[in-house]
Amino acid sequence: MLDQLLRRIRSGRITIQYWDGTKTTYGNAGEELGIAIKNPTVVRRMLRSPTMAFGEGYMRGDIEVTAGDLDTLFRLQTANKAALVRLKPVRLYRHERNRRTQQQSQISRHYDVGNAYYRLFLDETLSYSCAYFHKASDTLEQAQRNKIDHVLRKLRLQKGQRLLDIGSGWGYLAVAAAKQYGATVLGVTLSQEQLAGARELAEREGVSKQVRFELTNYQDLPVGEPFDRIVSVGMFEHVGRGNHATYFKKVRELLTEDGVSVLHTITNVEDEAIDPWIDRYVFPGGYLPVVSQIERDIEDQGMWSIDRENLWQHYAMTLNAWRKRHERNRKKIIDMYDETFYRMRELWLAGSEAGFAHGDLGLAQIIFTKQKPAMGEWPLTREYLSHK
Repeated sequence: MLDQLLRRIRSGRITIQYWDGTKTTYGNAGEELGIAIKNPTVVRRMLRSPTMAFGEGYMRGDIEVTAGDLDTLFRLQTANKAALVRLKPVRLYRHERNRRTQQQSQISRHYDVGNAYYRLFLDETLSYSCAYFHKASDTLEQAQRNKIDHVLRKLRLQKGQRLLDIGSGWGYLAVAAAKQYGATVLGVTLSQEQLAGARELAEREGVSKQVRFELTNYQDLPVGEPFDRIVSVGMFEHVGRGNHATYFKKVRELLTEDGVSVLHTITNVEDEAIDPWIDRYVFPGGYLPVVSQIERDIEDQGMWSIDRENLWQHYAMTLNAWRKRHERNRKKIIDMYDETFYRMRELWLAGSEAGFAHGDLGLAQIIFTKQKPAMGEWPLTREYLSHK
């Protein structure tokens, strides 16, 4: 059955070398990809869940790319998407929703592997989300500072306002909001490692009285003291399928009547489950929402969508920069963990870059307000976002 499906490939040529030394080539002229399958169990498992079997096989060294590279692999996968549609896993959705009681352990599995690891491939701000490139020659550090500035401009922060950062990461955005705008900031995270790093940053930058970080679920925040601004950068992907209405309801409860919120999240074009291999090994419980559902959820809470921007190209460029740094630090990462861990993250980074560069992934930045602003209260153009 696998052989029959691969014979439907029309774009590019794929040569598979099997464990017994035999080779089969599929496809026509175009990019060439070579794959060595060293264990027969990989093929049997592909019939049930191809992405899981491939991911686990690659992690364990049972699958090797022998011609071309991972970029070639994902380009050909995208080019032959229609032909290979039957290779989707049988299970379309997680059997259970991302439950509140599971969320901290799910976050911990990805983010609490050690801050030293993330310092090897992130920039000095430890920003673990899509950067913003004013020009292609921007360094990763500059592009991440651009992103933080871009998001803070969208919030239209004013001195003395209270800002809530949901999923505050290693804290750079919260610290920048305090230093540049005079805001008082609460950052919440479910990662112990990020919490420690964020608190250390606030202390080092001299804003620990202005900026507070807590290990807490945003759903547990009290409603009594509303925030003027709420921001979430790269956290919404962890909310989980079926939980988005809960997120927006909580944001509405926590916003002042004239409050503004910015949501920065990866999106998909189809309402579908996250890849099962990613679900098990990389982002357990994750889900990539579709833009139309986000907009409906905002409207269902009686809030007003102001503006939306798609930064998909920026995320492809960000991931490319992360991959290069990750690859340069291959030996260090293997020494810190093992080769299986390195290959797991290598495959995920490559697949993610391809998803933005060639696939269906987008990066939405959405500005919304608790109420529709009165005429004249919101800028007529995007000039207030100008970076001159």
